[in-house]
Amino acid sequence: MVCHLDRLLEERGMTLVELSERVGVSVVDLSVLKNGRARAVRFSTLTAICDALACQPAELFSVAPPRSGG
Repeated sequence: MVCHLDRLLEERGMTLVELSERVGVSVVDLSVLKNGRARAVRFSTLTAICDALACQPAELFSVAPPRSGG
């Protein structure tokens, strides 16, 4: 799973701190999500992020092709 939070924030001229304040999620937790280290996202958090960024979940996340193990 790939998170496109950086791109969406840039397109909307919003900072991670501003998103944190709007959504009620800590900057640290949003950073973990943004950097692809989050193991799960609550639906309420996903909805709040999408509402704040005026986007759909498919714009926030995409599925990356599987890595070839070798």
